[in-house]
Amino acid sequence: MGKIIGITGGIASGKSTVTNFLRQKGFEVVDADALVHQLQKPGGRLYQILVAHFGEKVLLEDGELNRSLLASLIFSNYEEREWSKQTQGQIIREELGFLRDKLAQTEDIFFMDIPLLFEQDYASWFDETWLVYVRRDTQLDRLMNRDQLSQESAKTRLASQWPLEEKKKFATYILDNNGSRGQLFESSSDLT
Repeated sequence: MGKIIGITGGIASGKSTVTNFLRQKGFEVVDADALVHQLQKPGGRLYQILVAHFGEKVLLEDGELNRSLLASLIFSNYEEREWSKQTQGQIIREELGFLRDKLAQTEDIFFMDIPLLFEQDYASWFDETWLVYVRRDTQLDRLMNRDQLSQESAKTRLASQWPLEEKKKFATYILDNNGSRGQLFESSSDLT
């Protein structure tokens, strides 16, 4: 069985930068967000559940899910966040488990990028956990710029995840993304 490394961070912390670097180095990386996107396409397991729960108001004209509306509905309401965590979380866990077990048969080392790795109790799946860390103010600025959000909306989204300071307590390694990309890549290279 291969070595499995979990990568986490927070919204706009730089996980994608790290995982893209690892892919360029030839490693397999399972991206939980990409898996969710697949499951939310028309006909996917999550698509059907979301439309049944929220109704057709969450659909665009082409039949795709209106992801920004869904995010707004889920992130702005505690009950909907809890429903999403339970309902979507179970399906996502099943699908990620399948991919993990499949890759463990063929890869000496591979990575799984799971934003809510600690919050949703995935840590036991991994030999190591890496946290992509940035200061809260940097994270807030990046999120506002990246997603064109107001400060209030960005803070609401950040509040739905554990603070990165809290995640630091549980991570095997911390990749500091407060500096340049070169510094971040250097710290990533040192670990692989």
